[in-house]
Amino acid sequence: MKLINKLALCAAAGLVMTSCGGSFLDVESKTESNVDNFYSTQNDALRALIGCYDGWRQVSSNPGIGFYVSSTVMSDETFGATGNGDGYGYQAIDGFDISRSPSDVNLYETDWSDYYAGIYRCNMLIQNEEKIAWKSDEDHGRIMGECRALRAILYFDLVRWFGNIPLLRVPTTELMAQADPAEVYSVIFDDLTYAINNIPSNAYHGSNPDSEVIKGTWGRITKQTAEGLLARAYLYYTGYYGQQPGWTDSEGNAYGFVTKADALAAVEDVITSGYYSLVPDFTTLWVAASVVPIEGEPGWNTELSTFIGDENSEVMLSQNFTPTQDYNGNNDSNRWLVMMGMRNYNANTFGLPYGKGWGACTVCPYFYDNYLNGDKRAFASVINLAGEGIATGNDWESAVNDWREYTGYTVKKYTPMVYGNGNPATNPDGTAGFQECNPTPWVILRYADVLLMAAELGSPNGQSYFDQVRARVGLSPVALTQENIMNERRVEFAMEGIRYWDLMRQANGGDVTALADAIMASNGQAVLNGGLESTVTYDRAKILATKGLSQIPQNQITLSNGLMKQNPGW
Repeated sequence: MKLINKLALCAAAGLVMTSCGGSFLDVESKTESNVDNFYSTQNDALRALIGCYDGWRQVSSNPGIGFYVSSTVMSDETFGATGNGDGYGYQAIDGFDISRSPSDVNLYETDWSDYYAGIYRCNMLIQNEEKIAWKSDEDHGRIMGECRALRAILYFDLVRWFGNIPLLRVPTTELMAQADPAEVYSVIFDDLTYAINNIPSNAYHGSNPDSEVIKGTWGRITKQTAEGLLARAYLYYTGYYGQQPGWTDSEGNAYGFVTKADALAAVEDVITSGYYSLVPDFTTLWVAASVVPIEGEPGWNTELSTFIGDENSEVMLSQNFTPTQDYNGNNDSNRWLVMMGMRNYNANTFGLPYGKGWGACTVCPYFYDNYLNGDKRAFASVINLAGEGIATGNDWESAVNDWREYTGYTVKKYTPMVYGNGNPATNPDGTAGFQECNPTPWVILRYADVLLMAAELGSPNGQSYFDQVRARVGLSPVALTQENIMNERRVEFAMEGIRYWDLMRQANGGDVTALADAIMASNGQAVLNGGLESTVTYDRAKILATKGLSQIPQNQITLSNGLMKQNPGW
């Protein structure tokens, strides 16, 4: 299979890739290594693990659609938008309707390939695990725990996205049919359970520079990260499929059995560990809501800015990037952050500190109206262009003439930034490109999510956990009900790639009525397309027909020689 062979070569090359600057991903290039002689020492294993992390990062650095952008477009939070003269691929994704852009049958081709390349890297390390001379059992468990957690993350994204996917437990070039999703989830649960049981509780917590276990920490998977992800996967699987996880193969081997009690114990352990806490001010988590530029210069005003930094007490896992991006094969930045930037935005005309982008993900007014008056999460999450004094005058009217599905609201948590001199805030002096050099990380898991998941899973302290999340933004306690928890999650995690999957996991066996109801609330919404009045329409039947799953790239189905089938509704 030509595609898989190509991925095998890419993944093997990942063992020695070193284009990642300024983080634990930096390693000395060892170009003399190859698959035959590589896996022998613990240092080899560490280098291979770096390749696994880099493979995970590449799914957001390479020019696909991107899991987090896609998750935001498909939810009830935003419209697809982009430029009025662009293709309609984002509208096909937003409307679950390929007829809106019939030629875009391979929208997710790059994403699909990049995810399986990352999985291949993890599988290579796992397959060669027994060849490695480990320094200690603890080192062995920690490194392999991180590797297996990364594989779990990659598979969890893929199986939620597409539902019916090939399951590769070993590096292979064989043609593979789609697996039962239950089997994929069993691997996910086994991998996360392994990580929980083998990554030391104190790994990557502390400040001792001489300890290999706790140095170079930011962005590394901890035991507590794996615990939070296990609870997230449990809630999603049991919600969407309406059954408990677990799989028994044809030889009677059982794996992936996780109970509600296991999921609750996992998040309770995160809470009692004491390693994480809510930051006092929600707005300080997000650059665009908390920085003040220095007039006429690069950098931020340190006296007035309140941004707490990417590394803080609340963010448990983020997908990290550097400003290293060019057209010579270096792909280490958050390439798709710019998709959410405001179309034709000129900071020198309309105001600092926002930068320009391609106009995707205009926020639905209906969704914005869900915020209560005084809830500071609205200001931190959404740019209200009129409210912030931006959408005024003839210059702004001219700027939006190339914007599709303009609503007057756009994403703030993830938007490009500029310094006081108008240059892109992509590196310290603002000299890197605005489009391809964004270092802003995607936040994958926050402590607030752990608190709300514990409450949802039935913790005896659930009301207290729920109240903590609300009190942080100045809201009074309300009753701990499932409806109230989901409403809280909607505004707490807006535009973080979580809302869509919260809607999907209310399906209880594939009935995505809750998803359809939420999306249809914005049916007929008035927008501007190229400055002209228009509306956004959805077809409820299309949403229900797809069961919320995305279109598998047609090229992959063709390459499989009939082993793979397209998802219903596409």
